[in-house]
Amino acid sequence: MNWLEPTTLLLLACGLLYGLMGEWVDGAILLAFVLGIGLLDAVQQQRSSHALAELARLSAPRAHVRRDGQELELATDQVRLGDQLRLEEGDRVAADAALTEAVGLWLDESLLTGESLPVARTEPGERVLAGSLVAGGRGWATVVAVAEATELGRLGKSLATVQPPLTRLQRQTRRLTSRLTVMALALCAALAVIQGASSGDWPRALLAALALALAVLPNEIPVVLALFLALGALRLARIGVLARWPAAVESLGSATVLAVDKTGTLTENRMGVQQLLTWPDLEIWQAGARLEEPFHQLVELAVLASRGDPVDAMERAIQRLATDQLDGSEHLHPDWPLEREYPLQSDLLVFSRLWRDGDGQQQLAAKGAPEAIADLCHLDAAGTTRLLAAADGLARQGLRVLAVARGLDGAPQHDPPPPSAATEPAAAAHDYPFEPVGFLALADPLRAEVPAAIATARGAGVRVVMITGDSPVTARSIADQAGLPPGPVLTGPELEALTPQALAAGIGAVSVFARVMPQQKLQLVRALQAAGEVVAMTGDGVNDAPALKAADIGVAMGQRGTAVARESADLVLLRDTFSDLVLALELGRRVDANLHRALGYTLAIHLPIAALGLVPLLLPGQALILLPVHIALLHLVIDPACTVVFEALPATPGLMQQAPRPPEAPLFGPDTWRHSLTQGAVVMVAALVLAFWPDTDIESRRSLVFSLLLMAGGGLVWLNGDPRSRITAAGAGIGLGLWLLLMATPRLQRLLSLASLQASQIVTLLITTAVALLLAAVADRCRLRPPISKPANHFENR
Repeated sequence: MNWLEPTTLLLLACGLLYGLMGEWVDGAILLAFVLGIGLLDAVQQQRSSHALAELARLSAPRAHVRRDGQELELATDQVRLGDQLRLEEGDRVAADAALTEAVGLWLDESLLTGESLPVARTEPGERVLAGSLVAGGRGWATVVAVAEATELGRLGKSLATVQPPLTRLQRQTRRLTSRLTVMALALCAALAVIQGASSGDWPRALLAALALALAVLPNEIPVVLALFLALGALRLARIGVLARWPAAVESLGSATVLAVDKTGTLTENRMGVQQLLTWPDLEIWQAGARLEEPFHQLVELAVLASRGDPVDAMERAIQRLATDQLDGSEHLHPDWPLEREYPLQSDLLVFSRLWRDGDGQQQLAAKGAPEAIADLCHLDAAGTTRLLAAADGLARQGLRVLAVARGLDGAPQHDPPPPSAATEPAAAAHDYPFEPVGFLALADPLRAEVPAAIATARGAGVRVVMITGDSPVTARSIADQAGLPPGPVLTGPELEALTPQALAAGIGAVSVFARVMPQQKLQLVRALQAAGEVVAMTGDGVNDAPALKAADIGVAMGQRGTAVARESADLVLLRDTFSDLVLALELGRRVDANLHRALGYTLAIHLPIAALGLVPLLLPGQALILLPVHIALLHLVIDPACTVVFEALPATPGLMQQAPRPPEAPLFGPDTWRHSLTQGAVVMVAALVLAFWPDTDIESRRSLVFSLLLMAGGGLVWLNGDPRSRITAAGAGIGLGLWLLLMATPRLQRLLSLASLQASQIVTLLITTAVALLLAAVADRCRLRPPISKPANHFENR
């Protein structure tokens, strides 16, 4: 329990005043209520802490190790000395280790050394340090130190020191509660002076002033907000979406664009080779048929142009085909040493590898985008046209097309090098002569649930934008299968040629982006944001990190995503599926809607309590209707209603047919103010009527008012919740149950300075409560609701 909470301090001060006035029983009762409220707070904090602890467990970094011949994925604290640690691009090194093998390995050690540039680590025995980031290449290393024994541990640093940022609503609630606190203190001081000066009874005046402060302060708001976001994050984790901090839950309700990768997110990431097409003979092989001799060289060169231990889904598919069809033949060369790799470049989407064969000759293989292979092979215009036409024929079937080329004689294309350098590999693959040998056509099936999920997102006013490295023809075919709206396809080269202003102006008409390099995602994010969109962007690689950070909601892949992508993101899709992202969007809207229900209820129920507290200030000499002990008891209704009932309510029908909430929307918008103030005003009028009921003593009037607030508090839970939900019924029953307990226990009435109600007074109470709730319900039904509409920059008829 936090003893420094304003409500707790005020209640303790009231208890102390009761003691000073000699009213020890009242003071003891008040302290008992303080303990009750403290117990509720402790339960809420425990739920919140449990939610955050579960999120921390789920978001703990993982390490890939080889132990006793088995490859395992473990939490970093389970890595042992002697484990073989796998190092892949984007991994965060989990322990200090000594290299055993490496290919093009570059490490970013800035966390440890402050050096911003990556350093090469290629020699066996070289030390790699925990906390380093694999910026490029791959390798294996033997673990030599873990935990505190690592260099990072000795430096006393930790990667888990990132603090969750304050959300927009948390900042707004802080401002609101600060202003209300100042107002409450000012009213408290005024009431104490006026009441004390007019009556001369300063302890009673202070008690009235403290009661007013308790009535005005909505202390539940920051507690409710923190708990809703923490439990919302835990609910997300249960559907396979990890929120790295609760602020991400709040942002989901405002998303207007979901920019997603095709491979693995919209598709199953289960790539398979469906067709082979030789060049220039144009012979076709279909999956399932026996691989005949004309296709052996094509598959052989595709394997040579792929990594030996592939991570990429396409390279794994090529390797499976080769293993199934060519295993044990002379077309596979596991014994050839690799001389050099030529990675993909933004201006040449080709991956090439240079080998040394058994005779000591250079053998060069390349695979990549058909247009890039045409460039690599220096084809003339007519040859390029024929090659691309063949590729488009495959792409129109929704297949991802790779062209394969072989190097000719291992000789440079341009001026020959001096004799002393004749055996040195060329600086770039483009320096070699190539010829195309054919095409690989791969299929990655669309996830069955994707069309329905895209339809749900579009129905909620959220655009879905597909980003892929495929050709425009393939991308358009997949987009049509997924249910994306028709329209132009914008390619990576076209993207580069546009100015930021032109891109922002025209991006609303485009739902498909093809041949996009990872670093171009940042350009897309900024263009969408410049067009007024709230962007959720998915990514999985090292180069995606800037876009994930820049997006309003960065979404990383949990299964295939790199460590740096996960560290840059707000959300992690644990199953890498688009439908989970749409479910997260729906859950984010549910949390947001229930949060505003709870906040509206808090405002409505505090209005009559605050008005009753103001009566002695506006009418000097008027007796205090609600004592501090009554306000404390009312908190036992308000707190569970806000934190338990409203948080657990299911989504309202039609929630995913509404437009996204504007990100700049205030904590209490005009509609919330009207709704809450109308309900609160109706209950306030009813309470004031009973507070001044004629020919009734003060204790009876106090009983009438207090009973009304108990039952009306439960009634407002019913009106603001889901009447069909058992949870709502239970919340509404709290107030009614407390009133029945009070009526059945005369001793409790005396302890609370209340009078037993006569039959006529009970009838008056029930009629007044029923009329107040009926009027509140009618006003709620008649309240104008905002029209359900889509955002202005719609894409429905594009």
